[in-house]
Amino acid sequence: MHQINPKKLHLSKWTSTSPQKKEKHFLVTKLIRDEEGTVIECILEAVINKNQYHMPWQALQSSDNWQQGWK
Repeated sequence: MHQINPKKLHLSKWTSTSPQKKEKHFLVTKLIRDEEGTVIECILEAVINKNQYHMPWQALQSSDNWQQGWK
């Protein structure tokens, strides 16, 4: 499990360990915050086709599904 600081996620690079539709490399393009400013969700954009996916930022901590950086 990765240790991630949610405040530093913006524009970070991620690699999916189980790519679908040739989408392997992703970039965090936006952080969604609650009323108190706490990061609750992020938007990942696939580099190959610009598809965007909303997900809880905590999902990136799973080393079974994600690797930090582009590998």
